[in-house]
Amino acid sequence: MTNSLVKRWLTGILLVVVVLTAIIFASAEILGVIITVFIIGGVWEYNSMVFGKGYLKEKLEINIFAIVIPMVVLLGTSQHLIAVLTFCIISVFMLFLWSVKESTFDVLLVAKVIFGIMYLPLLTSHFILLRLLENGVYWILLVLIISIVGDTAGLYVGKYFGKNKLSVLVSPGKTIEGTIGLIIGSVLGSLIFSHFFFPNVSSVHILIISFVGSVIGQLGDLCESAIKRNYGLKDASSLLPGHGGLLDRMDSLIFIAPFVYYYRIFVIG
Repeated sequence: MTNSLVKRWLTGILLVVVVLTAIIFASAEILGVIITVFIIGGVWEYNSMVFGKGYLKEKLEINIFAIVIPMVVLLGTSQHLIAVLTFCIISVFMLFLWSVKESTFDVLLVAKVIFGIMYLPLLTSHFILLRLLENGVYWILLVLIISIVGDTAGLYVGKYFGKNKLSVLVSPGKTIEGTIGLIIGSVLGSLIFSHFFFPNVSSVHILIISFVGSVIGQLGDLCESAIKRNYGLKDASSLLPGHGGLLDRMDSLIFIAPFVYYYRIFVIG
């Protein structure tokens, strides 16, 4: 086993232990704070990639909403959240106009700030919404299984059997065979998990959630890869040895969590 693979496994095991401990034993309020910390870490990586040095005002705006949005999700209502997101869009644009200078007139800054707020604080806050559901801990664990078991299966299937590239321009290392392995791993892992923890939820629902969720998660991975590719980066950061940055671990999760949440409340009921 190579050193990089050892680092990947050790970091992965430690991260899983820490995350599982927080999910299983922490209250919804404490978990909300922990998720906010992860959001802030992801925002720091996003800011570093997209803005680089400088742009302190834009970075500060994203960081403020990185704290406000998960707290509103935890303590407020959907109307409060809509109000905050509306104020977010208005305030970001107004602050941009306030600081416009002829030499730095770039309206794309507004798009980068708003995208960063929607991409990380908003999407990741769906883990808090999942936790607030009945059996919320199990729903969060299901999201983790779809992502982690799928990623692990996809990694090794792609490594030993991968021949056909999935998206060369966005993520050269991913293969069609690896993606098939990822989907199968996600589905099997979810069905086994649901047998013990969701006995009253139809296997058809779990099959749909895990299949669609694994595809959405892979697309989330590719979306983050596209951002890195745009800025000539391999990893979001070097925070997690063998894994890259927080965003490199969160990319699929933050796409899967909203899907699972809305499927649960609108389809399963």
